[in-house]
Amino acid sequence: MHRQAILWLFACLPDLRAGIFSQNTRCRLRTCDAAMDVTSNPIVIVLLCFGAYLAGSVLFAVPVCRAWQLPDPRALGSGNPGATNVYRAGGWKPALITLALDAFKGWLPVWLAHLAGLSILVQAMVALCAVTGHMIPLFYRFKGGKGVATALGAGLALAPVTTLIMAGIWLVIMWRWRISALASLIAIASGPVISALLEPDTLPLFGLLTLLIVVRHRNNLIRLAQGRETGL
Repeated sequence: MHRQAILWLFACLPDLRAGIFSQNTRCRLRTCDAAMDVTSNPIVIVLLCFGAYLAGSVLFAVPVCRAWQLPDPRALGSGNPGATNVYRAGGWKPALITLALDAFKGWLPVWLAHLAGLSILVQAMVALCAVTGHMIPLFYRFKGGKGVATALGAGLALAPVTTLIMAGIWLVIMWRWRISALASLIAIASGPVISALLEPDTLPLFGLLTLLIVVRHRNNLIRLAQGRETGL
């Protein structure tokens, strides 16, 4: 542990000696913190990342629809196992339960990583594992959803201000046009800009989440361009 602290100090010494805590210095400090986490808590980090992936792999839309005796959401509408498709099948109540459970599975592992005292970058790794689990779930032959609700939960645990503003943007777009894919894409695309201004430590997370979620919405983008995307 002392050796890791010495390595951390030497990595940051040039900027510390100059007395300049620039953005570059802060990035280096965060990288040093993450490196210390990985070397000092490797088992904890691996367990949290794997647990986050497994939690993300539970597609709650499927059991919720079974409980409400609704059709399988993967065989309905867009085929996406998410809250929007559950709403189309059974209304607001099962949809809201699905949304809450999908968000919770993203929030919990990130909160546990925070509780363990791990760095922001390691917490972001855990968040990405949860979202990836929803997109390519182990329990459903690696065919999952878009990851929006899970990203919402992970974001609330890691960057609540940025995430709440994004949720507000989603609500405004949804109220105006009632197209879930459009609201999700605009909200997630705003994430990197908002985080850069308000919570810059989390910018890498929102950048990667934007990339992943936009790629998962590629078919929706095509339908939006053609004017064929269905709303609620």
